[in-house]
Amino acid sequence: MTGKIKQAEVNKAVWGACDTFRGTVSADIYKDYILTLLFLKYLSDVWQDHMDVYAKDYGDTPELIAEMMKNERFVLPEGASFYSLYERRHEAGNGERIDKALHAIEEANIAKLRDVFQDISFNSNKLGEEKQKNDLLRHLLEDFAKPELNMRPSRIGNLDVIGNAYEFLIKNFASDAGRKAGEFYTPPEVSALMAEIMDMNEGEEACDPTCGSGSLLMKCGQRVQAKFNGSKKYALYGQESIGSTWALAKMNMFLHGEDNHRIEWGDTIRNPKLLDSDDRLKHFDIVVANPPFSLDKWGHDTADTDKFGRFRRALPPKTKGDYAFILHMVETMKPKTGRMAVVAPHGVLFRGSKEGVIRQKLIEENLLDCVIGLPEKLFYGTGIPAAILIFKKKKSDENVLFIDASREFKSGKNQNQLTPENIAKIVETYNVRKTVDKYAYLATPEELAENDYNLNIPRYVDTFEEEEEIDLVAVRAERLQLKADLAALETKMDGYLKELGY
Repeated sequence: MTGKIKQAEVNKAVWGACDTFRGTVSADIYKDYILTLLFLKYLSDVWQDHMDVYAKDYGDTPELIAEMMKNERFVLPEGASFYSLYERRHEAGNGERIDKALHAIEEANIAKLRDVFQDISFNSNKLGEEKQKNDLLRHLLEDFAKPELNMRPSRIGNLDVIGNAYEFLIKNFASDAGRKAGEFYTPPEVSALMAEIMDMNEGEEACDPTCGSGSLLMKCGQRVQAKFNGSKKYALYGQESIGSTWALAKMNMFLHGEDNHRIEWGDTIRNPKLLDSDDRLKHFDIVVANPPFSLDKWGHDTADTDKFGRFRRALPPKTKGDYAFILHMVETMKPKTGRMAVVAPHGVLFRGSKEGVIRQKLIEENLLDCVIGLPEKLFYGTGIPAAILIFKKKKSDENVLFIDASREFKSGKNQNQLTPENIAKIVETYNVRKTVDKYAYLATPEELAENDYNLNIPRYVDTFEEEEEIDLVAVRAERLQLKADLAALETKMDGYLKELGY
């Protein structure tokens, strides 16, 4: 297939591959098979493309070609290629062959892909009995062999077609997944907004302690690339508790060429794994997250003996883990450059008891920088509006900026979206840091104390629009004129009826 690559055609082809499963396997199961096979296809295309280039230059010296291939970002063992599997697609045992290929790839790239494929098996009974499963996988291999999904670098050049296709699939799976979508996906517009506000620089380290598929983290890295001429002088760190989602993040990073990353698998609250050489929480310049909203059973039972002292201000409620994640993030900011952005339900702004105590202490320590109210129906799986809380270790003042962006969105059929103009307005308002009538308010510590440290946005940003005063005299005059017009019409109608003999 030749000609200009069109992202829409690639996206359509990968989404069409899902038809093989629809009606047979549920989307929350088959998404992992689709994403994994796309990953395998990409590795195979890159490997084969480079092999062909070297064969053209050094055709009579296979030993030299093999030596040159050792410089690749990864190793593709013999027989583990997508094309090897495709050639044998009509034989029995497709599931077992794919599993063996993935295992071989993991073993050959243990530093980068350790355990990535452990939670997925193409030989699973989830795909049906043996014959049905074999036919299903044959169709899937044929779907990915289509010309539109030729991912060779010689064809796609420097375009991030594969990374974009991966993100496209993840977004569509999130749209289909309902409440489960929050486990692995933050809408790209929200990620872009958070990344712009964090404004990551060269040499900085960013962390997402509930990283999902890694998209929010990568948006921070892409900010550096955009500002510094494609520079990748930064590091990305993350932790994810769900094994299959952690695998998505690892593959997502790999496909986007993000080699300078460390993504750990485990529960951030019960077992934080991003530690320094002294076994203390590692600190970062930027901390971003979209944690699960009001998580029940977040780890309250062991939190009072937390060896990292994350809950010294107060212990978050047993059935609402929002402040558990916020406090963890606060503890991981670097002392001078640390800044963080976290998505949270509005309840964290005003709920009392222990959450009120935590909120007051964070404000009194002058860590809270800004509260941004977002529109409703932005997030998959929930229609409730959320807020972004910005914290900083070193603030320019003691005030807190409130931004009410709840009416800043483009309406969609099922989801609302932030437009580039909405994002630009929020970022500019954040950077200028001044009161804007009916949109933003810069509150002093005294005002926050007067409100008992309640951060409910309407307390600070008055968006009330006064209704226009009604002129009753003018309304009465208009009513009388309408009555006169109606009487005239009735008289005219009577005349017409008489002429017609009624």
